[in-house]
Amino acid sequence: MADYTQEKIMLSTEDQTAPAPDCGQLFMGFFILGLTGFGGVLPMARHMLVDKRRWLTAAQFTELLGLCQFLPGGNIINLSVALGMEFRGLRGALSAILGLILAPTICVVLLGLVYARYQNEPLVEHLFAGMAAAAAGLLLSTGLKMLAPLWGKWLQLALVAAGVIAIAAFRIPMLPVMLVLAPVSIFICARSKN
Repeated sequence: MADYTQEKIMLSTEDQTAPAPDCGQLFMGFFILGLTGFGGVLPMARHMLVDKRRWLTAAQFTELLGLCQFLPGGNIINLSVALGMEFRGLRGALSAILGLILAPTICVVLLGLVYARYQNEPLVEHLFAGMAAAAAGLLLSTGLKMLAPLWGKWLQLALVAAGVIAIAAFRIPMLPVMLVLAPVSIFICARSKN
């Protein structure tokens, strides 16, 4: 009985979120994210928003990211705007997006200048190969964490698997896959709530 109540307490604290951030906190949170997550911010965005700052639960993050993937543009940019709008309206959206893009913009301009000068050096080539491998590992890790809220929901997991197989194995473009799987997933979700 004690194990059950301990588990229940742990589950309830994981689903709790911190108070809504103000514009300054949104700017600084996304500024640090943009600065430290250079080249692949999705894994770090989930860590910051869910684990560290607790602005969203794991399920909320997965749902919001799913919505942002349908919108044109980068997922994290869309996520920052949506989160800023949710917490502080237009000022929050501007704070979050400016925080997210300020540091990477400066870094890209400076790195572009350096890369133009040293692009044929073997050390630079190896550096970029290593960064690509690290980004792939972080993306895989985040994908596995995002699957956690779906454990036990076999139909939803089957849809995820169908999407991954269609895109990765059969090389079907994402748009047709999403046009087929999105209505199916909405139908399944609606049926499961009834």
